[in-house]
Amino acid sequence: MKTARIIGGSIVVVVLILLIIGVVIVALNLNTLVKKSIEAYGPQITKVSIKLDEVHVDLLTGSAKVNGLVVGNPEGYTAPQSISVGEASVGLNPFSVLSDKIVIRSIHVKSPDVTFEGGLNGNNLSKILDNANGSAKAGGPVTTNSAGKPVPAKTFEVDEVLISGAKVHVIMTGLDAKELTIPLPDIKLTDLGKGADGITAADLTRRIMQSLVNATVKAVSNNASNLGKGAAGIGVDKIKKLIGQ
Repeated sequence: MKTARIIGGSIVVVVLILLIIGVVIVALNLNTLVKKSIEAYGPQITKVSIKLDEVHVDLLTGSAKVNGLVVGNPEGYTAPQSISVGEASVGLNPFSVLSDKIVIRSIHVKSPDVTFEGGLNGNNLSKILDNANGSAKAGGPVTTNSAGKPVPAKTFEVDEVLISGAKVHVIMTGLDAKELTIPLPDIKLTDLGKGADGITAADLTRRIMQSLVNATVKAVSNNASNLGKGAAGIGVDKIKKLIGQ
């Protein structure tokens, strides 16, 4: 009996040691894993390229930083990118990472540069929003395990999203309008995915893009006269129609 207890205790110790080793290995590679996941699943939602310079995740403090985020432009648009973000910070409940629903306390996107490229056939931001809407309706991208088998995707609760200091570079094609850079007011969203089911990554993307598009449409409409005579003469209603609103 004593021998059995010793063996049993030894097994528990070995399992704990292996668990600690596994946690350390995951922690050491977590930044790379998160970066690869964003660059893999983001384009499946938006249908445009997504690139990151760096991701820093600290599970002990429940914080993360994203540096050098660049969101590409849909096919048919000439600008090299639609959105670029120097830095974004995230506060999360670290214990929720292991659960089905990840609880994010805050997302702060700082001073993003947004390119609004509009014309007679719509605009790039609304196209990305349409893509995200389609992905959300379809349930989002399929996630798989190491064996390639589908697994239930994580959902999220996001208590607050803040986009501050944004600037929009406006390019109106085919309207004899000059390019213009205008500031956006801060965009704040709260209580996303508060219910038991949470919110999917696709639906979260859709909600944030919808707010960004709405704010951009209003800013462009309010600055129609500053775009030059080619745009000012068509009026606010026409601009809204051109940009898909």
